[in-house]
Amino acid sequence: MFAWQEETVFSRLHRSCVVLIALLISACASTVSPSPTPSPAPSPSSLPTLAPAATAQAVTVQPAATPLPEPTTRPDLSGEIIIDGSSTVYPITELAMQQFAEIAPNVRIQLGVSGTGGGFKKFCAGITDISDASRPIKPDESEICRANGIEFVEIPVAFDGISVIVNPENRWAQCMTVDELKQMWAPDSEGKIVTWKQIRADWPDQPFKLYAPGIDSGTHDYFTAAIVGKEDASRNDYIGSEDDYILMQRVIEEKNGIAYVGFAYYQEYTDKVGVVAVDGGNGCVSPSIETITNGTYTPLARPLFIYVRNDRLDRPEVEAFVTFYLDNAADLVQAARYIPLPPRVYELVEQRVAKRTTGSVFSEGIQVGVSIETLLMLEDK
Repeated sequence: MFAWQEETVFSRLHRSCVVLIALLISACASTVSPSPTPSPAPSPSSLPTLAPAATAQAVTVQPAATPLPEPTTRPDLSGEIIIDGSSTVYPITELAMQQFAEIAPNVRIQLGVSGTGGGFKKFCAGITDISDASRPIKPDESEICRANGIEFVEIPVAFDGISVIVNPENRWAQCMTVDELKQMWAPDSEGKIVTWKQIRADWPDQPFKLYAPGIDSGTHDYFTAAIVGKEDASRNDYIGSEDDYILMQRVIEEKNGIAYVGFAYYQEYTDKVGVVAVDGGNGCVSPSIETITNGTYTPLARPLFIYVRNDRLDRPEVEAFVTFYLDNAADLVQAARYIPLPPRVYELVEQRVAKRTTGSVFSEGIQVGVSIETLLMLEDK
């Protein structure tokens, strides 16, 4: 743990986050912009009834709201960097891209949003250089990368807490237990559990409207793992989109709407949506910087990553971009409304990149509910 001069929310953040990332660093070593302007929501008649497969989306670059310190320009750098993946991590990478363009104007960066799973498909097929991810890479995805001769460096960049949001007129669903969320989203509930009253007897006898990330989303994977108990185990009669802004807008427009999104998107719309506290067994806890980092917002707190092809780090423009990303990570993450890691952790991550430590410590994929005590014991081994 660290010694800090004053006890603040972020000091608790630092003590909690450093343990997780220190594990990532030590375990791997032993093994081998503001957010974009919301897109107009489609009319209800045009929305699908089933969650569609994700497709890459065009990106409109907006000027950054929180300028970073003036860096040294690099007009000598040129080339192209292709990035795709998580819509959750997208705002952080977008800001990094915008700021990097100021110092390396001759480097062209393509940034797409096709979800964590969609991003890994492209990454392991050799199409992209960097993949944004809101969950660890899965074993089968790692195997595809390995079969294609692609080694990668796993880089944690921030913390997030998946937030369950409702329409502001919803005055009843102020808190839900994990079991109630499971009852709402489990595959067996499709066509059977359709009203609020079926979730809790004193809630309205009105049908709820479900909105969620698509099946290629890392948020979808993590939520189903944490709430339903198995990745990808979800009912299908919901409206899915890889665009979190679409999900936000649908909940704003629909009194009985409910969705789950990354913490940054909830933070941006706190005056327009309500948030559901989650009872993971120790009472109702709402997502916040403090609860996400001290572990009380469980089981929906998670780390966020970027994955970089090891051989692409040999290219000066890619190495410079990744270095810039990590050097300014705390500012970028805060500007994107996520939770930064402690400075010492970012230093360790930079060392990891310099050593080209490849592979993932999450050999079994998503791990939910790993305690600080467990991480400390693992780290000591």
